Amino acid sequence: MIELADMIWELREQLTSALADGDGRMLRFELGPVEVEASVAVTREGGADAKVRLWVVDAGANGKYGHSETQRVTLTLTPKVVPPGGGVPAAALIAGGEVDGER
Repeated sequence: MIELADMIWELREQLTSALADGDGRMLRFELGPVEVEASVAVTREGGADAKVRLWVVDAGANGKYGHSETQRVTLTLTPKVVPPGGGVPAAALIAGGEVDGER
């Protein structure tokens, strides 16, 4: 399983890669809100530093987690680019090669 935080980290990496690919290109796209929907298993760890964790699960895996609750979550993320050294975040502009069948 993968934690929800790790899935968001990978999404950030993919968007950063697309952003870097567009550097210096004449045509760029402003990145709008990104919606992510996932089924997650909610687990609670005991002990002094008890934590609640969200694990992304496969659609057909709901019955596999006996001590967890499975929920569906939708996140709307609005990516911003922070200039090196700080400053005011700006809209992300991405570009990349055209993919067959892309609209």
